[in-house]
Amino acid sequence: MLPARHRMRHSGDFARTIRSGSRAGGHHLVVHLLLADPEQTDPTPAEPARVGFVVSKAVGNAVQRNLVKRRLREIVSHRLSEIPDGALAVVRALPAAQRASHAELRDAVDRSMDVATRRAQRSRA
Repeated sequence: MLPARHRMRHSGDFARTIRSGSRAGGHHLVVHLLLADPEQTDPTPAEPARVGFVVSKAVGNAVQRNLVKRRLREIVSHRLSEIPDGALAVVRALPAAQRASHAELRDAVDRSMDVATRRAQRSRA
């Protein structure tokens, strides 16, 4: 389960991350990642990374979508320490995610998250 403080809840955060974040994806999913603004030098502790999930009706019926969403949440919860503080991430499942095994989804998340992080850091520099 993804801890509540790491969940993205506001549609504005989703839109900003998808519009302005770095994107990486494959056959099963796409990851959009928006790193925190480095110019924000607030003395308060950094916000934790927050992650949102988009699983459309193209993935399948409600049972199939919820299964994909649960798998993705579990996979991402183990990667939270690797996502920079203050970052926003959106994991968007593609229709092929419905037929993917847990291991395939885990590999897709790992690969896409790594690529999106590298791209975001490179574009920030």
